[in-house]
Amino acid sequence: MSRTLYAALFLAIALGGLIYLGSRPAPTVPVNISLQAIVGEEALQLGQGSYANPGGEGAFSVRDFQFFISNIRFVTDDGSLFQELDSYHLARFDSEDGTYVIELDDVPREEYTHLEFGIGVDSAANGTIASVGDLDPNGRMAWSWEVGYKFVLVEGRLEVDGARTPLVYHVGFNENYARVSIPLAPSLFERGQATINLCADLQKMFTGTETVDMSQLSDVKSDSDDARLLANNYAEMVSLCP
Repeated sequence: MSRTLYAALFLAIALGGLIYLGSRPAPTVPVNISLQAIVGEEALQLGQGSYANPGGEGAFSVRDFQFFISNIRFVTDDGSLFQELDSYHLARFDSEDGTYVIELDDVPREEYTHLEFGIGVDSAANGTIASVGDLDPNGRMAWSWEVGYKFVLVEGRLEVDGARTPLVYHVGFNENYARVSIPLAPSLFERGQATINLCADLQKMFTGTETVDMSQLSDVKSDSDDARLLANNYAEMVSLCP
């Protein structure tokens, strides 16, 4: 075989190898996002714990606490990102260990510096009755009086000098959607599985940009100003656990 044919054969094999390598899927890593509900420095105990009223007298207990996490994405320093499809998760904390875990199986392995997501449901999905992810237009987190969802739900009671007041906080106007950015160590994704431990501090829903006296604001459902106050607060309630 002539040298020309040998050279052509070698080039074809090399190019074939490059094409194969270029089309091979990028390596991926499973990622678990674990959320634990807390109140200040204490673990939230549904139906059992008692916590000081942040803005006044008395103590409150929590019967239920849940909220939507949506549009999860991982971002690198150069702006490239991975975004989960159909990304709507209803975080609940009524499990035995009080945690909620989001499992993502195939996240491309990159040096991500931030985890980003929304608290609530984006306006596009909030205005439809489509069942995507954990969105259920017939579920408890759907409004009964209009199309859309409660972004955050907190229910419990406040006790002051033996008098008990029901606490009902249902927040879910489009303008209450809050974006969250969590810093990550790029080395987190070098291992076989990445786990991100987040804490959802319920106390910050009442002590963020403005402190709330639960005795004066015990019920929030349809008032946009009250909802905005709580939404400005809960935008800061999720962070990396210490």
